[in-house]
Amino acid sequence: MESVATGTTSIEEALEDLRLLPYEDLGFAKLDHHRALRDYLPEAVLGQGKTPEQVVAIATRLAERSGRLLVTRVGADVFAALKEHLPDATYHETARCITLDRRREAPVAGVTILCAGTSDLPVAEEAAVTAELMGCAVERVYDVGVAGIHRLLDYLPQLREARALVVVAGMEGALPSVVAGLVAVPVVAVPTSVGYGASFQGIAPLLTMLNTCAAGVAVVNIDNGFGAGYLAAVINRLAVSEKRD
Repeated sequence: MESVATGTTSIEEALEDLRLLPYEDLGFAKLDHHRALRDYLPEAVLGQGKTPEQVVAIATRLAERSGRLLVTRVGADVFAALKEHLPDATYHETARCITLDRRREAPVAGVTILCAGTSDLPVAEEAAVTAELMGCAVERVYDVGVAGIHRLLDYLPQLREARALVVVAGMEGALPSVVAGLVAVPVVAVPTSVGYGASFQGIAPLLTMLNTCAAGVAVVNIDNGFGAGYLAAVINRLAVSEKRD
């Protein structure tokens, strides 16, 4: 509306922009271009189950209207196809994510991500990449599972300085309860599908985390690094905003 008032945008162009505010229908997807007006992040793209062509079509259209883009659960082949259209995009191999960040703002410290074992890294990195795209500086503390609790205790002073912790674990999923009993900050627990047969592809750690006796633990779905990173980033940014006010 300001552009129309100053004459830099015609009424017809403004109407076209407003028409797309609710969503843009591509036939196979309806893109929510104004998600970032309501949330901290534009609409993310779950690449799993989509063809490379669908991911490219969705991602390029979103990138035309936003300086940030997140595509999760994709392989290098999808990135190669998208790179032809978005040469400044970045592929995070461990996280299996594609990001685009054209902002110029300093990241806000306060989020720390832990994982119990190296096998949990893909989920932990998905959380880290998500929080970073939301403007957070992320600290990583990896391979500190309860099988060697002394490894975790070495990082306790660092953990207590965070505003939000993401704790990722498979197998029996005990790490979030242990961490929450040592700190006074919110813990976002993420069960992973890593583990032997009786872990039931993440059901066992999910139930452990849901049944925790430690206070201050919120649990997301199995392997949901994106959801955990998003929640931790929101907690961090709200805490920073409240502190400034």
